[in-house]
Amino acid sequence: MHVFPENIPAGGKVCKSLLRFVPLYNIPSFPPMSAQVHVHDLWKAYGSVQAACGVTFDVAPGEIFGLLGPNGAGKTTTVECMLGLRQPDRGVVQIGGIDARQDPRDMQQHIGATLQTNALQEKITPREALRLFGSFYRVAEEAGVLLQRFALEDQADAAFHTLSGGQRRRLALALAFVNRPAVVLLDEPTTGLDPSSRRDLHRRILDMKAEGRTVLLTTHYMEEAETLCDRVAIMNRGRLVAQGAPRDLMGSLGTAPSVHLETSAPLPPETFAGIEGVRDPEQTGCTVRFRSEDVHGALSELTKRLETAGVGIVELHVRRATLEEVLIELTQEEDDAPGGSHGGPLA
Repeated sequence: MHVFPENIPAGGKVCKSLLRFVPLYNIPSFPPMSAQVHVHDLWKAYGSVQAACGVTFDVAPGEIFGLLGPNGAGKTTTVECMLGLRQPDRGVVQIGGIDARQDPRDMQQHIGATLQTNALQEKITPREALRLFGSFYRVAEEAGVLLQRFALEDQADAAFHTLSGGQRRRLALALAFVNRPAVVLLDEPTTGLDPSSRRDLHRRILDMKAEGRTVLLTTHYMEEAETLCDRVAIMNRGRLVAQGAPRDLMGSLGTAPSVHLETSAPLPPETFAGIEGVRDPEQTGCTVRFRSEDVHGALSELTKRLETAGVGIVELHVRRATLEEVLIELTQEEDDAPGGSHGGPLA
């Protein structure tokens, strides 16, 4: 796990003052031998607004890497620069060892993508769209194979405007796979999908990893990132503020686990008095919530008091810090620090 800049003091506590951006010197970039995606010192401005400020990360072959952040963090701008849809002001982007800025046409033969909006002519059918997109590449998958893989056989000859949201999203994925890509970029792939369609898409993304493909996705759903991603990077106002495995980032927050307790009868407020480690207790009727650094010790003492009072435990949940809490804390620290705000809304 990395929080930027790198000079975090011993003890692991992240100082707010250290979450500030440190300019990078313009030195040659050499990607790790195992990197399938290499982004180094990527900058992009829209007028006076810096949408990407020295963005740097690597993604290994077969890895699912999540790019997270609030609205306006610069995630989509970063993805569009990687795809060649926008020209960065400076920086290095390499896909499978190919310099995306020097050889964009060659790079695009090896990458597939779905963006937040996927507009097709309303009368075109999935079969026609797949054949059309396939004609743009040197190597293309058969339309029938993709229709079967993405469960679109029954809609193969249906007009695009008649497809449901889930079917359109599966078609977008099929189009991203038409060139048999080694790297797939998914920008907010599950936005607007119902829970069933979202679960189906999660399964398909995990299938990509099982096939050895490299996946980079952006998402606003933190539970989605926890479930799918091997590693994530958190962006705020165009800058990377941290990256690492979700579990490592959640463990680094320093927030005590939360305990949710449902009891058979309301507890008097003094029940929690003197229990070591219980913090911020809140009670509504028979529902109790609190945080504790020593969950086992706190629950052991609380259970004894409940037995003495003749009150039973109906339901009990212990929850660690979530990725959403990590994102909120890091981005709020960045915004609250002096000079944290440096521009308007970003893409």
